[in-house]
Amino acid sequence: KGENARLSSFVGAIAIADLVKTTLGPKGMDKILQSISPETQKPESVSVTNDGATILKSIQIDNAAAKVLVDIAKVQDEEVGDGTTSVAVLCGELLREAEALIAQRLHPQTIAEGWRLARDKARKALEEAAWDPSVEDADSHRNNLVHIAQTTLSSKLLTHDKEHFANLAVDAILRLGKTVDLDHIQVLCKPGGTLRDSYLEEGFLLDKSVGVGQPRRVENAKILLANTSMDTDKIKIYSSRVRVDSMNKVAEIEQAEKEKMRKKCEKIMAQGCNVFINRQLIYNFPESIFAEKGIMAIEHADFDGIERLAAVTGGEVASTFDLGVTLGECDVIEEIMIGEDKVLRFGGCKVGQACTIVLRGASSHVLDEAQRSLHDALCVLAATVREPRTICGGGCTEVLMAQAVDRAVEETPGKKALAMTAYARALRQLPTIVADNGGYDAAELITQLRAAHAGKKKASFGLDMENGTIADMKEMGILESYKSKLQVLLSASEAAEMILRVDDIIKCAPRQREPGMY
Repeated sequence: KGENARLSSFVGAIAIADLVKTTLGPKGMDKILQSISPETQKPESVSVTNDGATILKSIQIDNAAAKVLVDIAKVQDEEVGDGTTSVAVLCGELLREAEALIAQRLHPQTIAEGWRLARDKARKALEEAAWDPSVEDADSHRNNLVHIAQTTLSSKLLTHDKEHFANLAVDAILRLGKTVDLDHIQVLCKPGGTLRDSYLEEGFLLDKSVGVGQPRRVENAKILLANTSMDTDKIKIYSSRVRVDSMNKVAEIEQAEKEKMRKKCEKIMAQGCNVFINRQLIYNFPESIFAEKGIMAIEHADFDGIERLAAVTGGEVASTFDLGVTLGECDVIEEIMIGEDKVLRFGGCKVGQACTIVLRGASSHVLDEAQRSLHDALCVLAATVREPRTICGGGCTEVLMAQAVDRAVEETPGKKALAMTAYARALRQLPTIVADNGGYDAAELITQLRAAHAGKKKASFGLDMENGTIADMKEMGILESYKSKLQVLLSASEAAEMILRVDDIIKCAPRQREPGMY
């Protein structure tokens, strides 16, 4: 209750922030996530990552306040894609400052009021520091997107090939135009080769094979997408018995099953398709019927694959074929080789912007982390296309916002001013942690950065983590999305304020089930 509940909340949230703190920035460290089997209590799969959202989603948490931090990191991941670690760390630092203020006998409501004033000042400073490069020519807009993608990838596994992957991500996003739907960009992982061998394939790739005796290449494809059972050419009578007095009767039942399947295949072929893609299995008998008619049949296209195909070919997924079905269209379907594997390429899809990024890499761990990194970059770029305003990275905006809050403190009477000063300190902790993770003298660098920003002549200066100095972020091309930074600021402030206002933790009784409910 009271102090104990608040202390418990603070401890849990700060512990979570400290856990991911070391992964922040371009020189951040990685974590190994080891999943434990619930039955044997032995380690199963292992993944290596420094993505804040992935780490926080994977850990087992009992503390209620810690779960709030995990939730804001998840929302940040879904909304913007990047800044998942920043949002957890900023929230943790705010709570660390709040702990000290409460020890000085400040009331939580006073602290929350001061934080709200500070947040408004910080938001205003962030808006003033942002600029919109999309009003310039197309080349500068593209360069801007490449710089934002490179900044996002700097703290990931792909940092050494960030130019290559930033260009891949920007090319994929710019193909989509204004309707940025990331479902139209597929990421296909194929072990083998090096990360640098990854490339952008125009069209859609499906990691499946064609049935036996069917055409390997189809031009002007009319595609019927289905989620229907094509495996009833054998007797399947579950939990019931059929008694027959001769083998002829068994043969008759089998024949009836085959006839039923033949009629279903005829209905499918009557739709006028020359390619049939099913989410479920296609057994030998229907496969042979399609082969006779020269129709390409692809089975077991997983749910994700078939939904994406429906989106990019303009078709719809059907389960019954009595009425007309909207067919998908593309110019050509052919088999191509990627490394040792054959995949199907859908070229010239109806939605022409569809494309696939093929990732190559030495092992599944490398590929998984590369996919997570690329997904973050694509999400940030998609958010930037919708909201093109841009800001400087490298801790520049955090120091800028902290100084705006500090200036407002001088004009604010009352205890609220103490809370505002604490808010500014928490903001400055982010570049401090980034510098610490690089092994540099954080105190020296942050004081240099504050001095640079004080005159306003060097308002675009931030941390140069390659050389351990401060430098102009605009010249270095270290840029970030305004939407991402704003989301970090607002989410962390709201979550910290919510945890701060807790004065009791109540364990609820389990929901009572009514009799007869299961």
